[in-house]
Amino acid sequence: MPSNAIADKISYYTFPSIDGGEIDTSHWKGKPYLVVNTASLCGYTKQLEGLQQLYDEYSEQGFEILAVPSNDFNQELGSDNEVKEFCELNYATDMPMSITLHVRGRDAHPFFKEVQATTNFTPKWNFNKILIGSEGQVVDTWGAPVRPMSQKLQRVIQEQLSY
Repeated sequence: MPSNAIADKISYYTFPSIDGGEIDTSHWKGKPYLVVNTASLCGYTKQLEGLQQLYDEYSEQGFEILAVPSNDFNQELGSDNEVKEFCELNYATDMPMSITLHVRGRDAHPFFKEVQATTNFTPKWNFNKILIGSEGQVVDTWGAPVRPMSQKLQRVIQEQLSY
């Protein structure tokens, strides 16, 4: 989806937090946020470092990131505690993170089902990125090869922050 294509607004969702409780995306109303399906044992796992840098760079301006660990591609650790510990110890993550969830198929979290229904985008591998704009719309999506700190991704985030 090109960055100038804007899909219909999508609903707000809650995600079970890996820290306990819930992450409610309605608290991010009016702010852009990036949802990324992650995995601890993937060749792209080092992108967690870039995601944390992106979060550190833009969170004070209202930008959020939600990391969604998933074992849909058989590359996630066995328990949420292992995932949390791995991410914190190896990448010093403190961005919001859900428990391990499905991101595709019949058992996908409702957020991913709605994104698929609205934009026809479904994660095809780990570290796919979905940017929700400040008006609640899917602004753009990227596959795993697009690094979190890439110019193209940062440019679209900056555009959303300037609204």
